[in-house]
Amino acid sequence: MTQSNVVELEAGAEVTDGFHLLIDALKLNDITTIYNVPGIPITDLGRYAQAQGMRVISFRHEQHAGYAASVAGFLTKKPGVCMTVSAPGFMNGLTALANATTNCWPMILISGSSEREIVDLAQGDYEEMDQLAMARPFCKAAYRLNHAEDIGIAVARAIRSAVSGRPGGVYLDIPGAMLGQVMDAAEGAKSLVKVIDPAPRQTPAPDAIARAIGVMKEAKRPLIVIGKGAAYDQSDETVRELVEKSGYPFLPMSMAKGLLPDTHPQCAAAARSLVLKDSDVVIMLGARINWLLSHGKGKQWGEPGGKRFIQIDIDAQEMDSNVEIAAPLVGDVGSCARALIDAMESEGIAPPKEWLDLVHSKAEANMEKMAARLQNNNIPMDYHAALGVLKQVITEQPDTILVNEGANTLDLARSIINVHKPRHRIDVGTWGVMGIGMGAAIAAAIETGKPVLAVEGDSAFGFCGMEVETICRYKLPVCVVVFNNNGIYRGDGENWGGGDDPATTSFVPDARYDKMMEAFGGVGAWVTTPDELRRAVNEALASGKPTLVNAAIDPAAGKESGNIGNLNPQSVVAQKLYPQARK
Repeated sequence: MTQSNVVELEAGAEVTDGFHLLIDALKLNDITTIYNVPGIPITDLGRYAQAQGMRVISFRHEQHAGYAASVAGFLTKKPGVCMTVSAPGFMNGLTALANATTNCWPMILISGSSEREIVDLAQGDYEEMDQLAMARPFCKAAYRLNHAEDIGIAVARAIRSAVSGRPGGVYLDIPGAMLGQVMDAAEGAKSLVKVIDPAPRQTPAPDAIARAIGVMKEAKRPLIVIGKGAAYDQSDETVRELVEKSGYPFLPMSMAKGLLPDTHPQCAAAARSLVLKDSDVVIMLGARINWLLSHGKGKQWGEPGGKRFIQIDIDAQEMDSNVEIAAPLVGDVGSCARALIDAMESEGIAPPKEWLDLVHSKAEANMEKMAARLQNNNIPMDYHAALGVLKQVITEQPDTILVNEGANTLDLARSIINVHKPRHRIDVGTWGVMGIGMGAAIAAAIETGKPVLAVEGDSAFGFCGMEVETICRYKLPVCVVVFNNNGIYRGDGENWGGGDDPATTSFVPDARYDKMMEAFGGVGAWVTTPDELRRAVNEALASGKPTLVNAAIDPAAGKESGNIGNLNPQSVVAQKLYPQARK
């Protein structure tokens, strides 16, 4: 406890209070940044935290403060902290907390709340709500604090819960009156807890390694799928060693891009369809076999039962979630990868040359096809021309962190823009949540100090655009590029009823999002050609000034739901009633 957190009352006793004990507990555990929206009853908590040397980043909406905290957790392996007001503010933060848990990122949501006795009797307090009960289904753990002397142990439990095993979100419920509770300063200092080894390494069992090696030895067309769990683990050199010693082609999931450069000779991203369909042994390295991989089933994966899976995951319950796992390896990515490397030394593990040649040939052919599309100068721009520019920008400035969301903007950027360094791509993750962009960009800039390029669809930007004011207020080196095609998926939608209202998927044509950034003191640019886009983005990254580049994209360039249109239910009735539905 710092001396400035202690005051002497008239009687001579030195005391502290709940506000300062909470701040001291966080600082003791090396948590120095809070993402928040101020308000009753936590307004002064933010002020006191700032006064005690913490960085407090205030947002315009709790959801985006929460997204920032979750991304901070992904980037640092320490729980990002989001602080909100009670009830409505808590519920706004709850979306981000659930998203953190789904993505396996450590985050702590701290929300002010009404007193327990008022909530339990439903007496109608200001913003009264049983927040603890609401939070529990959406996070790993939820705790309520009623006494200041319990703050130290509660924060310790929250940190350990957030980062141990499979990481996730934790909720801390803070009744307003508890913050004002006073206690003896010396006793308060004793109550604080420094968490020791909150996320210990978990090594796999030797027989599990032997089983996995046995499967690898039988592989004729092996593949490694690298997930964002491997990126989170930060065992970067060990993962690289495993990939290169095995010689296997690898397929990075979107937020694992850059763990090994996308330009690595074993990268099979450009031959994705081939390697998923024709591989016979697949090592899932910190990746889950969920909807992002068609649950390991269907045409994408070739003949049913034609594959054997080796899965590395920190959580045993993830095994056999969709398909049979022939060799489950339960443990952290780094420990499992190291154990496999050591066991491979004497086994002569290597993929057949014919398989590698086939993958390489397919990847080269696909990249050659794509190259011409990326160099077109169509006006208005299409997605490929615009993304071709941004691919070159990232290649020339690989230290730039890429944030990406949208439908077509996300799907195409994921396959076009190469990432060269670990944890340099942040996107919508496992849930596919739109609106994460500005929160993620702010966290990336705050936590790393690196320049950030946020590539947004105009619809996705609409969820979070007001946070450009936050970017300007904190003078962050963030360049936002909005792909403006005047609507959701496409900007040329029709009102099927023929009325005066615009189509449900249409926006105001040529909306000047760049003027928003200018209004808050940042730099805005409206661009219509690839050359203008290149110039504007390079100037923004060179200057480090908050910038929004509004890039006009052909309204007819997109397609419904990007690459997941198959998830959109089809109406048999609509096919009969509306000719437009058959387009």
